[in-house]
Amino acid sequence: MSDEQSGRPVARGVHDAAPSGARRRVSAIGILGELLLTAGVLILLFLGWQLWWNDAIMAGQQSDAASGLSAEWLEEGRAERGDAPPPAPEDYGDPVVMAAPNADGEAFAVMYVPRFGVDSQRRIAEGVGLDVLNSTEIGVGHYPGTQLPGEVGNLAIASHRSAYGGGMHEIEQLQLGDAIYIQTPDGWYTYRFRDLEYVTPDTVEVLAPVPHHPDLQPTDRIVTLTSCNPLYSTAERIIAYGVLESWQPSSAGAPAEIADVVATWES
Repeated sequence: MSDEQSGRPVARGVHDAAPSGARRRVSAIGILGELLLTAGVLILLFLGWQLWWNDAIMAGQQSDAASGLSAEWLEEGRAERGDAPPPAPEDYGDPVVMAAPNADGEAFAVMYVPRFGVDSQRRIAEGVGLDVLNSTEIGVGHYPGTQLPGEVGNLAIASHRSAYGGGMHEIEQLQLGDAIYIQTPDGWYTYRFRDLEYVTPDTVEVLAPVPHHPDLQPTDRIVTLTSCNPLYSTAERIIAYGVLESWQPSSAGAPAEIADVVATWES
């Protein structure tokens, strides 16, 4: 009968027991793996917060800020008109062009693109730095040196496509003839979308008074919307061009096509 069968204690050699060093190594690798998994989960949660939840919160804040500025200008237009009827379209004349903004970060216009959604209104401020594009109250920036609303040449503006409010999230969905409304204290400028283009980040010629032809003298009043492409990447730029179709002064109110929507901004 063996010692094990008899129940007597059996002395074991060193090769029969698991080395304590191996246990320590396995334990350290397990802890490292758990830490890496935890870090991965935290990163995914942060990205979800940054790209979705925070984006949605900022979009609402930017929309509310734009609504407030628009309503302020509309009220000023009504006060200026008083009891007089709104001017007839044939009396609008050439578009009024405002003076250039005095400082970087100054909000001077509101953009509303119905194709982007009912609550897509955004303030436009001078400059395209992070203080403008990442702002909780702005979100759309005007390239300094480019034209202003209604001016002959190129009104060039920029916004994020994703995160920080995503002011141009749906830019690739624009269709021929879609309206791009720009409001200033002077009135409303209606541009119509014409074409999309994809370029490299260093293709600054799109900002010229005549895009891609900086030596030509402009004759049209155009708007150029710029954003990153594809989504969640800065590898390219997506460019949307529009041409001014009409304008009307603040005393005439908002364009008839969006009057009902704009009225909700004042409530």
